[in-house]
Amino acid sequence: MCLLKLSDDRAQHARFGRFLKNPRVSVAEIVERVGERTAGLARGRHVLAIQDTSEINYQAKAGRKQGLGTVGNGTDIGLFVHPVLVVDAKDGGCLGLAHAQIWRRKKPKAANYRQLPIEKKESHRWLVGGDGAKQALAGADVVTNVSDREGDIFELMDRHPDERNHLLTRASQDRALRGGGRLFTKLDNWPEVARYSVDLPARVGKRSARKAVLAVRFGTVHIRRPKSCSDPAAPASLHMTAIDVREVDPPHDEESVHWRLLTTHTVANEQEARQVVDWYRMRWNIEQLFRTLKRQGVDVESSLIEDGSALERLAMLSLIAATRTMQLVLARDPIAGRAPIERVFDKDEVAFIEALQARLQGRTEKQKNPHPQGSLGYASWTIARLGGWNGYASGRPPGPITMHNGLQRFDAMLQGWALANASMKQDVCRR
Repeated sequence: MCLLKLSDDRAQHARFGRFLKNPRVSVAEIVERVGERTAGLARGRHVLAIQDTSEINYQAKAGRKQGLGTVGNGTDIGLFVHPVLVVDAKDGGCLGLAHAQIWRRKKPKAANYRQLPIEKKESHRWLVGGDGAKQALAGADVVTNVSDREGDIFELMDRHPDERNHLLTRASQDRALRGGGRLFTKLDNWPEVARYSVDLPARVGKRSARKAVLAVRFGTVHIRRPKSCSDPAAPASLHMTAIDVREVDPPHDEESVHWRLLTTHTVANEQEARQVVDWYRMRWNIEQLFRTLKRQGVDVESSLIEDGSALERLAMLSLIAATRTMQLVLARDPIAGRAPIERVFDKDEVAFIEALQARLQGRTEKQKNPHPQGSLGYASWTIARLGGWNGYASGRPPGPITMHNGLQRFDAMLQGWALANASMKQDVCRR
């Protein structure tokens, strides 16, 4: 079960259980500590603060749970998580979590929901996540807040951006424009400025992995304040850059790509447009985080813990574990893998990784760790080998499950290695 996957042994499992049931343990405090570590890694960089929402569904164990709310379908029980995942905009490496919100939906949507101020709506989470990222990442050079269509919120576009903090979101609403007309029609009528090919990952039940040709259009728009905006201080319109990205000749019976992106970044040419599109494509990392959190790694929905408050704390710890796994999965990439190993591991863990090389590497060059010593890729290769991967670059690359299993084994072996070293030191002292 989930808690067993987070624990190295029965003693740690028991400690985790007591920790989760402790009412003095605050999710907000855990979030703050995690954000502090990520802040140090983000300092001086341009980073993407990618936020999204996912539900954790406990309906299969409804008879054993208490104190939960309902999830997306309005009947199943569970809770929601809304993390802000930080990715280096240059190399694509995962730096950690900047912020996270976890809540239980106890009330149905109000009849006058659309007329409520944004602060009283559940969608306020996007503004809270943006503000949390701003605070945690104050030392970064530039922060680009990335979201999918749920983040297309006028109040967020108005309040969040400043000289250092930018927005990049996928438009969901065909918004009215200053001077007349609608957003989608305007984008459709722009001339195509470029075509280029990209590798698209698979989306289960929607599209297969493939190389797609994308046509790009871009320009500037002035979005009018919608009637649903309850903020009297909001401006009459907002100036944004819009980029229209659509797949050319997609396969029959598969979901085609069509992204209408809105950003506060200035785009003056094809190269800058493609850069913004590449930043948006990195949003895929948070979808991978949710898969790792649930079925492809930590398996948080299998937990037998009964209390809603304890399950909130468990969800936060599971997000941290899933993020660490994702850092290693992304470090398979030759560029992201160049990051220093200290991004994820402390000095004792690094020493143990070095000690493991003789055991995990083979005699031939194909069986050796191909990454530079001291790099995160070097550690990623090692953890994947512990997780059952054969180490051959020609085979299927290790995914979240392999990395998660490797981390569990690594942590367990590390304890034994530390005990052995401590025992040797004691023997030396006795002599």
